[in-house]
Amino acid sequence: MTPTESSQDLLERLGVDIDAGTLRCALTHRSYAYEHEGEAHNERLEFLGDSVLGLAVTDEIYHRYPEDSEGSLAKIRAAVVSTRTLAELARSLGLGPHIRLGKGEVRTRGHEKASILADTMEALIGAVYVCAGLEPARAFVLRLVVPLLEAGFVVTEGRDWKTELQELAAARGLGPVRYAVEGTGPDHDRRYEARALVGGTEHGTGTGTTKKEAERSAAAQACAALAARTGV
Repeated sequence: MTPTESSQDLLERLGVDIDAGTLRCALTHRSYAYEHEGEAHNERLEFLGDSVLGLAVTDEIYHRYPEDSEGSLAKIRAAVVSTRTLAELARSLGLGPHIRLGKGEVRTRGHEKASILADTMEALIGAVYVCAGLEPARAFVLRLVVPLLEAGFVVTEGRDWKTELQELAAARGLGPVRYAVEGTGPDHDRRYEARALVGGTEHGTGTGTTKKEAERSAAAQACAALAARTGV
């Protein structure tokens, strides 16, 4: 597949119109630009896309949840615009293989890293804004975000499971909460498994590419188990 065909295939999946030069920039990580003189990287587009994303999401949830407080809306927005969420959206669009990376990032599978995927997703939003204007960029964002809201995504992703587990354990007098975390695999492809222990007893497990992600997953499972047991 030629670069032109590959780019066209991506644009068709995205459902947007971005000129070749802007698309090239949006897909260029700084590590690639540093190795190729004259290549522009995507950080300026990422900066712009972050603002467009924030405005589109904020406007949507403000009207979608008219009874919610400012604090509740802030949690929903944080869940939707998080690195974790944007990276998952990028994966669903098959964005990773299209990102132009330096040799070091290629060796460490940078096209799978959440931070790089999320940043590139924001750069693409910025690219749509530059090429087509605010309304098409907003429509692009909402096409990605609305299904998450309608699927009840924010009910789970927007919650601080570790704090909720701590509060639940304290309210029920179940004892202290701690996490046992083990990592496996090489440094460039590390995976973690966490066990959530409440009062010394395991109540949940979780996995992730970072310790924080694994602990959060374990805490969510522990909250569900304890809530079911205690009727909370």
